[in-house]
Amino acid sequence: MADYAARRSTMVDTQVRPSDVTKFPIIDAMMSVPREIFVPADRREAAYLGENIDLGGGRVLLEPRTLAKMLDGLDIRGDELVMDVACAQGYSSAVIAEMAEAVVAVDEADRLNGAQESLGQINADNVILHEGNPAEGAAEHGPYDAIVVEGGVEELPAAILDQLKDGGRIACLFMEGQLGTVRIGYKIDGRMSWRFAFNASAPVMPGFEKKRAFTF
Repeated sequence: MADYAARRSTMVDTQVRPSDVTKFPIIDAMMSVPREIFVPADRREAAYLGENIDLGGGRVLLEPRTLAKMLDGLDIRGDELVMDVACAQGYSSAVIAEMAEAVVAVDEADRLNGAQESLGQINADNVILHEGNPAEGAAEHGPYDAIVVEGGVEELPAAILDQLKDGGRIACLFMEGQLGTVRIGYKIDGRMSWRFAFNASAPVMPGFEKKRAFTF
């Protein structure tokens, strides 16, 4: 029988801490949330590897390092409302829920079925599951203090940015070809200001592609 607790500890010690993630709430959350229950059963052995896990349909579970560094850049506080865009089976939402007051986890129905079951196993009762197109967010529950986008983006839909509070932050992985950069965006007086955080990579999610110009 796999010793997932030991693998979880190794993940934090070899992937998260060496990536300059030292904030205790992040370390504590990633040590306590059982990542293995948030991946498809046939990929459970890969749950703690330092790589993205393919979930099909252009979607992945982001590698632990990427998620940890995104959360480090956002510096989520215990009184904040966070939107987790494209939460898939809910691992990222479970981690964020350990740090925030509440999390709104957004994804399509077929993915949220798994999320509901997995989040229920760990009694993550401060996670609200919102069924819908991730590219549209969940305006009815916002605005949000922080937003995390769980996959590659070429173009960030305006609807997502509209749901961020003034003074709020967003973490997003922008892809240009095979190269990706995570940037932290700050909304100040209704305008976005972005700063580079680190390099990472993930497939561009459906609905987050750059609109192509028609050519004749």
